Amino acid sequence: MKRFLYYLGSTVVIGIIFYLGMKYHINLKKEAEMSFNMFPTLIFTIVSPVVIGMLLRIPKLILEIIEKKKWTFDWAKIVAVGLPALYVGMAPYLYYTPMGDYMPFAAVFASLGASTITTAAGVVFGYVLLDSLKEND
Repeated sequence: MKRFLYYLGSTVVIGIIFYLGMKYHINLKKEAEMSFNMFPTLIFTIVSPVVIGMLLRIPKLILEIIEKKKWTFDWAKIVAVGLPALYVGMAPYLYYTPMGDYMPFAAVFASLGASTITTAAGVVFGYVLLDSLKEND
């Protein structure tokens, strides 16, 4: 029962943070329409899926931290899964910068815009970032 309440509470907190984030995103879009400054909206669009991914991993990470284990960083996981996910998540936005000409497949992701693929990639990166923390064997 204690574990159930822990996960239920975590779900409620994550849901509230998600709801507040979406309200903030709507306000950023309205402000961008009035000021023609899209930069804050762009940054929020890139960062928010990463934060959501991290929020999804935090409940288990807290349980692991309570066990007081020594921790290390799993470089293989972050390089093999995290960096490609980060690339897919940021490519549509980086395509319009000077380095966009040198990024393979950036035009493909830019044509998708802020789609489900880029959002999912951001969530995966955030989750893998915290999941790469592992106990030292």
